[in-house]
Amino acid sequence: MISATASQPIILRPQLAAISLVGSGLVATAVFLSGFVIAEPAPYELFMAGLIGLWALFGLRISRHVAPLFALLILFMVGGMLSLTVMADLATGPMYMAVSGFLAVSAVFFAAIIEDRHQRLRLIFNAWTAAAVMTSLLGILGYFGAIPGASYFTLYDRAKGAFQDPNVFGPFLAAPVLYLVHGLLTQPIRRAPFKIAGLLVLALGVFLSFSRAAWALNLFCVIALVFVMLLKERSGLFRLRILVLALGGLLFVAAVLVAALQSEQVASLFSSRTQLVQDYDGGHLGRFDRHRIGFLLSMEKPLGIGPMVFSTMFPEDEHNVLLKSLTSYGWLGFVAYVTLILWTLALGFCFLLRERPWQPYLMIAWVTLIGHVGIGNVIDTDHWRHFYMLLGIVWGCAALEYRSRWQTRAEGLA
Repeated sequence: MISATASQPIILRPQLAAISLVGSGLVATAVFLSGFVIAEPAPYELFMAGLIGLWALFGLRISRHVAPLFALLILFMVGGMLSLTVMADLATGPMYMAVSGFLAVSAVFFAAIIEDRHQRLRLIFNAWTAAAVMTSLLGILGYFGAIPGASYFTLYDRAKGAFQDPNVFGPFLAAPVLYLVHGLLTQPIRRAPFKIAGLLVLALGVFLSFSRAAWALNLFCVIALVFVMLLKERSGLFRLRILVLALGGLLFVAAVLVAALQSEQVASLFSSRTQLVQDYDGGHLGRFDRHRIGFLLSMEKPLGIGPMVFSTMFPEDEHNVLLKSLTSYGWLGFVAYVTLILWTLALGFCFLLRERPWQPYLMIAWVTLIGHVGIGNVIDTDHWRHFYMLLGIVWGCAALEYRSRWQTRAEGLA
């Protein structure tokens, strides 16, 4: 005779498995929606807010391994709330901080659900890649006027896909590019055609964004990923495969870009955008001049000046995430942000080459995050949804590593 206590796990186990499966599917849907942000609040925000709330009801657990991420983001937000107190007119300040708070929670959410089940990483990257290919197609077709409402997918004669800004659209494609490149280099050759097709779409999308930061980011990320893979893999045959495929891929992509440059419109804008320093970069009160003045101003403002105030004092926004953290989150927010970035990169580096089921995803996220930290010197990445997703992925993988170590130690003592 089976007691009620003994039979309870038998009843609950299928239910829990079903709930976990549904939850994972909803996460994939949320990640897919992150590629479509034409208007705000975007479907991603609305869906994620409900998903996080629903997950919390079913026991979202934040372990001690994810707690430092949570604590640093709280300090970051406290700095932002303090900056609101120095604003003469709050205007859109509270809403800006509300978005910051939501994105901070989303990073913790991704870290927690990845630690709970590492198989969700594959769903996340598959959904991200699907969204990237679709939004890139919209940008390409819109750029050439091949679909109705093409103007919705371009800005200043640049492709922006289903985003508001080409400078966000291009960097959003970086992690999916690496995911496809990694698959090409490690998976059977029979799977290559679909990955090559996806890469061509993404490469053309990045190119037509005419974002210098996106160009540099994607190029850096591909080179860095290949370098890390060469460090990890000791097989001479594997290294030869990486070299051959990488060179072949570069030649193929180059051929496609050369074909695109046959369009006079494309060639003209490309010639303009390839200038390293534009007038709005190096001129009086240009990007770099604003950086200098802004940093000097921030040294006299411990609480910052408040979100969106910088653009009322100067021709444009900060276009530097470190300066943004000083002006919008004060000294406290700046210290919290820098600490968070350094800690995240250090965590990823420590576990980068360990043979684990989640290692490829950590490698891709870590390389992409380094690239985003680099372009943060010329672009505000403060409210980029996928940036916070990258933070959550790296911390989630680190938490998996710590948990794996604990389990191995416990088994050794048993």
